[in-house]
Amino acid sequence: QVQLVESGGGLVQAGGSLRLSCVVSGSIFRINAMAWYRQAPGEQRELVATITSGGSTNYADSLKGRFTISRSNAKKVYLQMNGLKPEDTAVYYCNAAIIESWPRGPNDYWGQGTQVTVSS
Repeated sequence: QVQLVESGGGLVQAGGSLRLSCVVSGSIFRINAMAWYRQAPGEQRELVATITSGGSTNYADSLKGRFTISRSNAKKVYLQMNGLKPEDTAVYYCNAAIIESWPRGPNDYWGQGTQVTVSS
């Protein structure tokens, strides 16, 4: 069974940094793009950043320069968050487009989320 597990969330003061991690477990054929999303209370889930299997990245315009997405291997993705602001407070979710076996197409998988709280 494929699972995504996030870690690294917590409470940090404004201006601080956090590094989120997400690891994919289970038997898979390939992971295509991976991404981080976030959802603040009362708000819709929004895209934070994406990274393809080739390493190409894309960011929400408002987060460019403060957040960095990276992959250490095919199954692990990180989100480095610097200069955190109270408005960054949200549950952060890992997402991956995974092909479990060939020649099936990719399915969307989500982690359980990790809380990030930034105090002023």
